[in-house]
Amino acid sequence: MLRAFGMLILLACSLLFAQTQPNNDDRIYDQVRQKLVTDRDVRGGGLEVDVKDGVVTLRGAVREEKQKQKAEKITKKVKGVTRVVNEISVKPTAP
Repeated sequence: MLRAFGMLILLACSLLFAQTQPNNDDRIYDQVRQKLVTDRDVRGGGLEVDVKDGVVTLRGAVREEKQKQKAEKITKKVKGVTRVVNEISVKPTAP
């Protein structure tokens, strides 16, 4: 009986703790978006970011290849990112 009560308390505490911890993917999403938007080279406000189990997918268009590469590099540096799928296209603007 005492053992069952202890297990019940342990289960309740773990559920409560899980609810207070932010979703890791949400945190990664927020940090990647912030870093991309504020980077003066990437200017990633128009980029789409998806996160699933630490895997970040980047989509959208940039003007230069170096912007695409920098967006990937910035994303890889965010804690919790396990892999980056870079689907950003390069579309130079017409002169």
